[in-house]
Amino acid sequence: MVGESTEAISHESEAILVPPQVSYLIDWGKRDFVGFWDWAARKAMEDIYWRKVWDKTFEWGDKTFYWYIGGITNISYNALDYKILKGYGNKAALIYENGETGDRRVVTYNDLLYLVEKYAAALRGMGVRKGDRVLIYMPTRIESVALMLATARIGAIHTVVFAGFSSGALADRIELAKPKWVFTQDYNLRRGKLVELKTVVDEAIKIAEGKAEIERVVVFKSGYTDKEAPMIRGRDILWEEWLDHAKEGDSRVEWVESNDPLFILPTSGTTAKPKPTVQKHGGYQVYVYTMGKWVYDLNPSDIWFCTSDIGWIVGHSYVVYGPLLAGATSVIYDGVPDYPRPDMWWDVIERNRVTGFWTSPTGARILMKLGTEQARKHDLSSVIKVFTAGEPLNPPVLKWLMYDVFEGRVPVIDHMWQTETSGPLVANPYGLGMYPIKPGSAGMGVPGVHVEVVDPETGKPVGPGHKGVVIVRNPFPGLTSTLWGDPERYWRSYWDTSPALSGVYFTGDSAYIDKDGYIYFVGRADEVIKISAHRIGTAEVESALISHPAVAEAAVIGVPDELRGEVALGLVVLKPGYEPSEDLKKELIEHVRKHYGPIVVFKGIEFVGSLPKTRSGKIMRRVIRNLWSGKPLGDLSTLEDESAIEEVKKAIERLRREEASKEQ
Repeated sequence: MVGESTEAISHESEAILVPPQVSYLIDWGKRDFVGFWDWAARKAMEDIYWRKVWDKTFEWGDKTFYWYIGGITNISYNALDYKILKGYGNKAALIYENGETGDRRVVTYNDLLYLVEKYAAALRGMGVRKGDRVLIYMPTRIESVALMLATARIGAIHTVVFAGFSSGALADRIELAKPKWVFTQDYNLRRGKLVELKTVVDEAIKIAEGKAEIERVVVFKSGYTDKEAPMIRGRDILWEEWLDHAKEGDSRVEWVESNDPLFILPTSGTTAKPKPTVQKHGGYQVYVYTMGKWVYDLNPSDIWFCTSDIGWIVGHSYVVYGPLLAGATSVIYDGVPDYPRPDMWWDVIERNRVTGFWTSPTGARILMKLGTEQARKHDLSSVIKVFTAGEPLNPPVLKWLMYDVFEGRVPVIDHMWQTETSGPLVANPYGLGMYPIKPGSAGMGVPGVHVEVVDPETGKPVGPGHKGVVIVRNPFPGLTSTLWGDPERYWRSYWDTSPALSGVYFTGDSAYIDKDGYIYFVGRADEVIKISAHRIGTAEVESALISHPAVAEAAVIGVPDELRGEVALGLVVLKPGYEPSEDLKKELIEHVRKHYGPIVVFKGIEFVGSLPKTRSGKIMRRVIRNLWSGKPLGDLSTLEDESAIEEVKKAIERLRREEASKEQ
């Protein structure tokens, strides 16, 4: 098996040798990305069926691009029907583990197809048609995965929203996708506490009133409580009532053109509203499958455990679609790693004989904090590969996993990608032939994706050790080609961000590259925070703060955190008549949790008299970040009021004093 050597980590004195087959593919992808991805898609036909092969591999459109034009396919068919034709019918497709209740359930490919066909017929019977949007606000479970696949099967478009978002965040996503149908669960459990999901949906629909027309809310009863969820007559129906619609529908596959939308997945950006990225049947399935093979070596013998929720892109690509396209078994988990016991994930790995383990660096740091002894309780000998992504994996954590937990026999591979890319962008291709791991680096650009670190002022590649921004020279099949309903915003956000970067895909990340070509990510060029691998727009958090009646202005930045990667630091200007207090700080934090979601974790909130802004009124978050980190403030020529700098300095000093007193 690739990567079994205990000498996986490189030493600086060693010459780095990229395997010839990897080097060849990387070079080919840079020279001829269209020819490369035509070849890759044809190679993927072993597991991906096209009812009609494409007429043209790629072409540019107006502020967009298209892949495999004229090709007819369906990703749901390829994930299930086609795998059953290949003989996987009685093989486990999904293993459901509920950490809160201890429930475990296994469904085969045959079982899952049966469920998906039933759901597809019920969707059609309810009136859902090709191109309609279906919003899913449910935890990770077999029913929600089957609903995703059923929506894709009939050519409709799913929008899955993480079932931890607040009503305000959910309302934004309802407004963007404008679904007519919402599927939810009555309640969920987190750390033994009941979470009222249906109530969140009701509040979100009220907030979005007039901006989206919801015809039906379908409610799945969890069985976690006897408490009845509120139901609105004429709009809300129970899951069983919805399934009765199957009599009026049919379960046939809707064959779609390669560029027909598969799903909308909003991602946080630098403005108050999320960016609704779009993925399409043809390009997405080719990319997710190919990267699954090349980066993860996903194959039918794998018992694959990715800890992501289905509400994130990782959950879409490597909990649901990627493993099924490869014919693997996917372990889907609802719960947290340390409740009700501190060894929950290790127990899941041992019980299911997991071969591939994928988690975020935050997840890895939590496991490390819980202690090596929790891992040692379990037989982890089935594991042959471990992957992390979401933010950079700290070298001590990587080494802990590789050597303390897995005793040097298993590679731990950090890599990088985004919601917009649908799969790995920078990685070490375990499935093709690894090159040595350098702790702190995400690897190199994957084959077929021309990644560079460039100077943002000139657009030219930087030299080794010099920081720049990460761009991609060419489109690739997994890259979102538009934002739902807003092609202009798409082009401005990604392909025309500045004169120097016009015509290249701008990732929004800062990095440097070393002499061997390894890329080290150091932060973001935009205003997005990654808390526990969750990408959160500062403007969305600021909007939540400003919605409080006491707040006049707010600025939010991300600051480093040992456990979560980053947490939020909020600076708040109060309205007249309100006084700063510790109670108000706590109230504001709870307000954000209610209006955005509990995934926003604060380093602290401090009150200031004014914020550093340009003369045109834009908040200079760069200045706040540099004041926090102690870096030079840079160009202040556009600063409106210098006294705001002193305000921020004093606020940071107060927060540091509070932290020091807590530690004592």
